[in-house]
Amino acid sequence: MSRSAFVTSWAGRLGVVGLIAVLAALAAPSSSPLAGGGPKAGGEPFRVSVLVITMFDGETAPWLENERLPIQIDVPGAYAPMHCDGRGLCVAKIGIGKSHAAVSMMAILDSPKLNLRDAHFVTAGIAGTPPDEGTLGFAAWARWVVDWDLGHHLLPQSAPEVSHGYLPFDADGTNVFRLNDELVDLAYKLTKDLELADSAEAERNRSRYPGQRNQDPYVDVCDTVTGDDYWAGAQLSERAQYITDLWTQEQGIYCTSQMEDTAVAAALSARGRLDRYLSLRTASNFDQPYQGQSITQLLSEFPGYQIAVDNAYLAASTVAEELLARSPRN
Repeated sequence: MSRSAFVTSWAGRLGVVGLIAVLAALAAPSSSPLAGGGPKAGGEPFRVSVLVITMFDGETAPWLENERLPIQIDVPGAYAPMHCDGRGLCVAKIGIGKSHAAVSMMAILDSPKLNLRDAHFVTAGIAGTPPDEGTLGFAAWARWVVDWDLGHHLLPQSAPEVSHGYLPFDADGTNVFRLNDELVDLAYKLTKDLELADSAEAERNRSRYPGQRNQDPYVDVCDTVTGDDYWAGAQLSERAQYITDLWTQEQGIYCTSQMEDTAVAAALSARGRLDRYLSLRTASNFDQPYQGQSITQLLSEFPGYQIAVDNAYLAASTVAEELLARSPRN
């Protein structure tokens, strides 16, 4: 449609005031995808030192509010623009679920706009947790990233002979990832004594679970399970630990549930970057109801959401600062 046809078409619909607003928006300069010092056409790629990976706006907000990230870089194929600073700290919102995560990460890793040679990658997101392994607001650095989806999930009553209703597929290289022990140990050392945020709402919810009363958030090293299937309930929580046992030869401890990290790890592994990856998850909710609570009630409540978001930023930013200090760029 030509500009004149556009004007004629919309004048009748919007009236003069509305049309003026539309034309003003069209005439205004658009937000530059490379604003604030990003890579220019034909120039050197932007050198990333630490890429923080978030999944949705709530997880991203603390980084945009507390860090000065004036450089915006649009990466074709990625879920959202990256936001960076001059030190090479970047935040990438990659979307919810494994499909978004895989597509976004491959787009970022293969982008000619970025130099990721010396970059570290840190997922900073929220998760569920089983009440016998974690608590609301706690922060967990994973050694093992385990996939929930790769297998046959069966109703126990229809296949009582199958342990926990799960028949695994053959290992395909994306069912489990072991992260860099040295990097995980460093992250834990840097964050283990942090004073994590807590809330009255989280305290009330904890008090309804055996062993959770008077529990404070803390930092730990334990393992994360990725599933696009958002499971809930004690039996499925036990299944998650069973799957973790199978794929880690009983070395892993399931303590957080989320929907992206095996996809992120698979993309990084495919590009030879898995040894520079950290997965941090903080608990916003328990993965099973307390006595008297229904599953649907559980799924509608996130009593630790805000403290999980706050603690993900606190722990991940603490580690990011150390990695930035060690970066060849800085």
